[in-house]
Amino acid sequence: MPDIAVFFQTVKLPVMSEVGHALIRTLNDEDATGAQVAAIIAKDSTLTAKLLRLANSASFGLSRSVSSVGDAISLVGMGRVRTLGLAASMDGAFPVVDGLSRTDFWHSCMVSAGYAQWLAAHLGLDGSEAWLASMMVRLGELMIAQVQPASLAEIEKLPHQPGGRWERETKLTGFSEGQITAELARRWNFPAEIVRALDTSSEPLEAKPFNRLGGIVHLAMLLADMPPGGPEMLDALPEEVVKKLQLNPEWMRAKFPLPDSFIQVN
Repeated sequence: MPDIAVFFQTVKLPVMSEVGHALIRTLNDEDATGAQVAAIIAKDSTLTAKLLRLANSASFGLSRSVSSVGDAISLVGMGRVRTLGLAASMDGAFPVVDGLSRTDFWHSCMVSAGYAQWLAAHLGLDGSEAWLASMMVRLGELMIAQVQPASLAEIEKLPHQPGGRWERETKLTGFSEGQITAELARRWNFPAEIVRALDTSSEPLEAKPFNRLGGIVHLAMLLADMPPGGPEMLDALPEEVVKKLQLNPEWMRAKFPLPDSFIQVN
């Protein structure tokens, strides 16, 4: 079994901003308040402007215009604003990768995050935690591109079947993108539950015990990898994982959100 520590010996770790690290610390603090999160984000004028632009866009779903991060938090909740802030911070931490469309990459991340939040809400789990974990999964691919740039073309080659990227990554590096991102999240001091979900996301049924968040991330990533469509996309999901999570197929079909309905950070 390859040692992921050896892989990371050749990695130049992405530099997360101080604001990003401060937001991560609030994930580990059950007493963190919306005012604290707003104060952290306010330290970065670029991040603040991006979040306010999102908050005032139609896709964010607010009933009135907002002029401060505090207003956005009061309207949609600390969890949603914090995770968007973290997503924007991570976007800035990773350089452009040759051979990979940055727009397509982050669009995939946001679609995956949206589906994870949708599934988590159905199961009564923390939607913000599911959103963040699923948004992060593909960061591992960016690190593969740094360590083994020649492998990217093979990983991204067509046809691109849902889940096929994980198989190609494991064959070429010994690890899936989720496992690599899990180690990065551990080094960035993300909560253990998010690290575990990332680590088990490519093969959730192999995890003992089964990790529900990892299973959600697995399904969300598969949906994000599919050509955009409607509820018929659900037919291609692995039945075993759907059953293990005790998801209701009838509810999923009736409440299925379209891929383009999810917020874009860029």
